[in-house]
Amino acid sequence: MFMTKKQAQLLLLAAGVLMLLFGLWRGEADTVFSKAIRLCMECVGIG
Repeated sequence: MFMTKKQAQLLLLAAGVLMLLFGLWRGEADTVFSKAIRLCMECVGIG
């Protein structure tokens, strides 16, 4: 009982979407954005 390539792609896509939604539900987007802003500020030399 093997999956076809199309089924495997759909399964991985669904898993990725579920992980993305779980991260949003946990509030991880705020953490990622704040770290990205801090990193950019340091690269430019403002922070």
